Amino acid sequence: MASLGFKASGAAQVAVENNVPHLVADQVASKIAAKDATLWGAEAESEASIRLGWVDLFEASRALVPLIEQTRAELASRGVDRIVLAGMGGSSLAPEVITKTAGVELHVLDSTDPGMVASVLEAGVERTALVVSSKSGSTVETDSQRRIFEKYYADAGINPAERIIVVTDPGSPLESSAREAGYRVFVADPTVGGRYSALTAFGLVPSGLAGVDIDSLLNDAEAASKQFAADTEDNLALQLGAALGGTRPLRDKLIFEDQGSGIVGFADWAEQLIAESTGKEGTGLLPVVVQAGDPEVTTPQDDFLEIKLVSSITATEYTATTVEVSGNLGAQMVLWEYATVIASYLLDINPFDQPDVESAKIATRGLLESRPAVEAPLFTDGSIEVRATAGLLPAEASSVEDAISALLGELSVSGYLAVQAYTDRLNLPALAGLRSVLAGISGRPVTFGWGPRFLHSTGQFHKGGPAVGVFLQITASSDTDLEIPGLPFTLGQLINAQATGDASVLTELGQPVLRLHLTDRTAAVSQLASAVAAVQPTQAAQASS
Repeated sequence: MASLGFKASGAAQVAVENNVPHLVADQVASKIAAKDATLWGAEAESEASIRLGWVDLFEASRALVPLIEQTRAELASRGVDRIVLAGMGGSSLAPEVITKTAGVELHVLDSTDPGMVASVLEAGVERTALVVSSKSGSTVETDSQRRIFEKYYADAGINPAERIIVVTDPGSPLESSAREAGYRVFVADPTVGGRYSALTAFGLVPSGLAGVDIDSLLNDAEAASKQFAADTEDNLALQLGAALGGTRPLRDKLIFEDQGSGIVGFADWAEQLIAESTGKEGTGLLPVVVQAGDPEVTTPQDDFLEIKLVSSITATEYTATTVEVSGNLGAQMVLWEYATVIASYLLDINPFDQPDVESAKIATRGLLESRPAVEAPLFTDGSIEVRATAGLLPAEASSVEDAISALLGELSVSGYLAVQAYTDRLNLPALAGLRSVLAGISGRPVTFGWGPRFLHSTGQFHKGGPAVGVFLQITASSDTDLEIPGLPFTLGQLINAQATGDASVLTELGQPVLRLHLTDRTAAVSQLASAVAAVQPTQAAQASS
């Protein structure tokens, strides 16, 4: 089992030395543990007062273990050996990292792409149970998936009440409708926000049903949490929080690289926790998930803080500003939750709200209601239609290569590129490979998010954080579409509205958006990769090479 450890170098070590003594003197750690809602200022107090349940949830979470095990046994007795999770953001990212790390299969359905949903359904509902996970109980993606599965169960002669398990907050619309339908219902602690809910019912129910030893996970987390409540300079949560939020000038691009930590996909979970907690009021920390040898690692820059997830702290001396973090999954989840709210304290940010997430949802609802005509592309190149915010592309642009070059030309020396792929992440994984290529071409950090799930994650940072992003949207036509029972739109119409709605919000904020629509998924992915490879490096990339 990896021991908990932390090491900082460069500006990160200076931040630790400068800030930890003040954090200790201000009793920040013990106040967090005591659920002191005043830490983040008067404006944040009302929200913080109902969002600190994650610091001492262990007893309540352990009470779930026998109930989860009983439900798992009941499902197995009906021949169920496949768990599908319908959830978004905090409801899906934690179970995904928990099950992957444990080597247990969980099918995470966090998309409205009709091809992706169809492929999960085609694997067979006869041996499948569906966990419907939504804190608010009104998440449109999750509600749509539930409706579709209900129909498929009924068509297969299966009582949906035998196969659907609901996780939600008490009193949500989903709780009441689920109980009326006879579904098993697990209610979570309403004083824990979605991105802090990994060790509540939202993380534990799907993981436990899939076969994870969640009792051990909770034991590891609780043992570590006792360390993080101490007002001492050797408190790793204070040190990590100081490194994240205390560099001056702020190193706001967090370059996450896993170097054999043994935790699978941890940075994807941390991405939401950090970006959604801090990305507001024009500031924030942007996690960038990379692999060994990627441009952000080989060419560190002045606004980078490199975060290396390791199995144990090394003796390596780094020339770049770097932190190493080690520890088992349960311990690290609590460590990063503490560190995130400590970094927010240093940044004078409320870590518990997400004021800009709703804007994209409102825009999506408006598009679904009004059903405007699809905007004509500026031009079509092969299997790719090109659309862009007004004035982004020069009049002579006629190729995907031209369009991408124009978008990268908008990058500032402190900027970043966000690639947003509103398509099937199960069957089009090659799109994620564009990230590192674009980072090398642009000379700036590049994030990659599958839509619409990133809307529940980094979407807050895109709109509330520093206005230095440029955005590449990738959407795709589908050979199939799925009706959503009881709703006046299809999955295809929903995901298109989500992409269009988010682009409209970004455009209103003055952010450049390039949208590439793949009319033939297979051919267009290959064409896009070739076009990206042909783009000439920007001045920033040339200067760093």
